[in-house]
Order: sequence, then structure tokens, then C-alpha cells
Amino acid sequence: MKIHNKLFLILFSFTFSVIAGIVILIQWSIGQGVIDFVNAKEIKALEPLTLQLAKQYQKTPSWELVIGGDKNFRMLIESQLENSQFLSKLPKSPDPRGRMMRRPPPSEHIVLGARRPPPENIAHYALLDENKQRIVGRYLSNLNYMTTAITVNNKAVGYLAVSKRDSLVDGYELDFLQQQTNYLWFIALAAVLLTLLVTFLLSRHLVSPVKQIANGMHRLTQGNYETKLTLDRKDELGQLSEDFNTLAFTLAKDEQVRKRWLANISHELRTPMSILLGELEAMLLGIREPNAKNINSANDEALHLKRLIDDLHMINSAELGGMHYTMQATDMALLLNTIEQKYQVILEQHNIKLYLLNAAKNITVQADKTRLLQLFDNILMNAVHYAQCSTISLTASNISIKGQMYLQLIIEDNGVGVEPSHLSHLFEYLYRVDSSRNRQEGGSGLGLSICQHIVKGHKGEIKAEKSSLGGLAIIIKLPLFKA
Repeated sequence: MKIHNKLFLILFSFTFSVIAGIVILIQWSIGQGVIDFVNAKEIKALEPLTLQLAKQYQKTPSWELVIGGDKNFRMLIESQLENSQFLSKLPKSPDPRGRMMRRPPPSEHIVLGARRPPPENIAHYALLDENKQRIVGRYLSNLNYMTTAITVNNKAVGYLAVSKRDSLVDGYELDFLQQQTNYLWFIALAAVLLTLLVTFLLSRHLVSPVKQIANGMHRLTQGNYETKLTLDRKDELGQLSEDFNTLAFTLAKDEQVRKRWLANISHELRTPMSILLGELEAMLLGIREPNAKNINSANDEALHLKRLIDDLHMINSAELGGMHYTMQATDMALLLNTIEQKYQVILEQHNIKLYLLNAAKNITVQADKTRLLQLFDNILMNAVHYAQCSTISLTASNISIKGQMYLQLIIEDNGVGVEPSHLSHLFEYLYRVDSSRNRQEGGSGLGLSICQHIVKGHKGEIKAEKSSLGGLAIIIKLPLFKA
């Protein structure tokens, strides 16, 4: 069953059950109220009789002399209720003189001393003494009675007991009850129809975006990463649609990177391998002599292939969390001086001048010295091999970002630079800008990707910008930890 149908059935069933329960409860409450009203009305109708009995008892303080037997008590009740609704429908019979007279009520209407139990909806009457013991009438232990005290000189000398009715069989109260019941069920039917409509609209409102997200997710599983949802909502489903769009965009971007990675890595591996096989085959066929020069040329291609494989292994280790760091206190001023001396010779061989501007004095950071040297080596060698520059500037300074102190390192050159559209891709695997870089010096194309992993391993940031010298600038920010 679809989620739309499940949600509709759950909401409708719950609401229908609540409505039906409320209607039944209200109907029962009204019925009980009407019955209590009828019982109270009957007690009110018998109040004159209690006053009459009190006066007679005051004159003759004996219930046997005042009432007599059950027949006389029944006649008193009939006489008092004759013009009320409680006896209004009793049949009448003619007397011997031809006049209509009221037939004494049968036992099923007013029962005083009959042996056969009457229906539960018929009232029973009894006279009780001051201890609420039966004198005359029908007083059953399995029925609930309402009592009215018969008082003489503020003292109860007896009680008039009337059994409570449990239901109604006639009278305008029954008509009123039936009318109210009809109204209640009519209102209930209208409420159910309204609930049906509201539940349908609500379930569709809630499930419709879920269906869109589910369809979009299905398209993602089919490889359609250009899928985008347009849900204009301000609730959790709206946030979910935004997260879905972000996921789709990320997957599309990763898919492009993956395809470019496969194309580049196949090219990078195939090129030195093809050259190496070609030179070896030429020497085997006697086209080229197996002298030191040709062997060195083949060896260079093999070394280039080895460096590429080593860099790939390092990248894979970094992705899997296998690039380990040994953090220790590192004097950055001393490290920068070491780098300046280390690369002085190779830079002079390429007619490149290195300027070190160290504005961060006495700076010590928690870092892996070996990894930092690898970081600077990749960046500087990238500038030497590809930038076609004559000047490299390395600037160190302290900066504060949102209360956090950072060591900022800017390495920039005055070379050919990189187009702005390529800057955000420089740290991707095997990404090359062929218009400004060449392969004459070799290289794996993974140097800047490794740099990014090293900086992230130090909880820092690295990015590429256009240099103020005209070439490329690599900006590194390393957090300074408090001792």
C-alpha cells in the first residue's frame, strides 16, 4: 500500500473513531440528562402528596390509619398523578352508570404489590417509615429509588420512594431525545464528510513532496545527477529538498571529477609506459643502441612512472586516513630559513630569485615538520617546473579570524599565472592547465592535491588566488594553538 493511502486511512480512521465516540458519549449524556429530568419531574409532581400525608400523619400518627393497604396507597398515587404525563395515556372504561372512568393501572404501568416484575422503564412507588423500611408499595432491593422526606415538626416520619427510570417509552421527552439524536447523527455525518475532505487534502499535502523527493532519489540512483527539486516549503520537507539539491550538485561535481580523474590517470600512466616500452623495444630490435644514454632515458621514464604510483599511493592513504602526522612544536622561523637555504641552489639553476619576508617572529606551531617540508617542496617545485617565473616570494604573518590566531603563508610568483576559472580546480587530482603549464619537466600532477591533504591534516586551509606579482599565489593558513 502506498504511503498516501496509508496516511489517509490512518488519519481518517482516527478522526472517524473520535467523532463516533464523541457522538455516542453526547447521546448517552443527553439521554441520561432527560431521564434524570423526568425522574425529578415525577418527584416534583408528588410533592403535594407528601404534604398531604404529613398533615394526616400529624392528626393521626399511624401510617396504617393514614394509608391503609397497598390498594389505598395506589389510589393516592393515581389521584396525584392523574393529570400528569405519567398517567395521561392510561385507558379509561365506562362505569355502570355509563360515564367514562379511568381504569386502574395494570401492573405493567404502576406496580405496587403485584408479583410479576414490571418493565424497567416503569416507576415503582413505596411508602417507607423513618428508618426507610417498607410500609406499603413495592420496594425492591435491585432498584435505585429517589426518596422525599415526609416531615412533621421538622422531623422525618416517613419517606415517599419512587424508583428511577432507566429509559423512556413515551412523552415529549422521548420525542425531544429522538430529535436530538437525529441532529447529532446529522452533525456527525457532516463532520465525517468534512474530515474525509480535510484528510484527503492533508495527506496529499504531506505526501506530495515526499513523492517528489522519492522520484528524485530514484533518478539519482539511475545516475541522473542533474535532478533538482523545487519545493517552496518552510518546514522539514523544504529543508530536506534543499539537502537533496545539495547532494545532487555534489554528486554531479564528484562525477565530473571522477571522469576527469579516470581520463587523466589513464593518460598519465599510459604516456611514460608507452615511452618506456618504445625505447626498450627499439633497443631490442637494434634500432637504438643499448648505451648509457638510451638506458638513462628509459630509466627516467620508469622513475617518472614510479613517482606517479607513489603519489597515487599517498593520495589513497590520505583519503583512507592512512597519512599519519607526528605533531610537535615547530619553530616556523627556523623552518622557513631551512627552506630558503635548501632551495637556493636549484632556484639559481633556473634563474629564479626567492624572497623570504618573515613578519611572524618567534612563532611555534604544532606540526609535522616532515609533512611541512613536503608541502613547501610540492609548491615550490610546481612553481619551478610550470610557472615560468623569475621571482618567488614567501611571506609569513600572523592574522586573527573570529578570535582565532593563524599563521598565514603566501607563496606567489610572477609567472604566467592561471585563469580565474581554473583556480578552484587546481587542487583536484591530476588537474592541469595546459595553456600555462607544460610536461617537459615531468611530474605526476598530484602535488597540489597532496598539499591540500597535508594542510587539512594540520586543520588549516589552502587556496589559490591571482598573485599581486602577476602569477599564481598559494595561500596557507595554519591555526596557532595555545600552549
